[in-house]
Amino acid sequence: MQADSISEQRLLKKIQKLPPEKVLLVEDFIDSLDQQNTDHSLTFAAAKLSEPVLLKIWDNPDDAEYDKL
Repeated sequence: MQADSISEQRLLKKIQKLPPEKVLLVEDFIDSLDQQNTDHSLTFAAAKLSEPVLLKIWDNPDDAEYDKL
C-alpha cells in the first residue's frame, strides 16, 4: 500500500507543476481511460448475458445436420 501512496504523491506533484490547460488534458485523458474500462465491462457483461440465448440458437438439429456435411 505504501508504494501506491508514493506513486500517487509523485503523480500529484507532477500534475501540480503543470499549467492549467495541461491539467485539463490530463483530466480528459484519465476520463477517457475510465470510459474505455467502462465500455469494456459493458461489452463483456452483454456477451455473457447473451450466451444462453445464442447456445439455444446454435445448438439445434438443423445445424447439427449441416455441420456433418
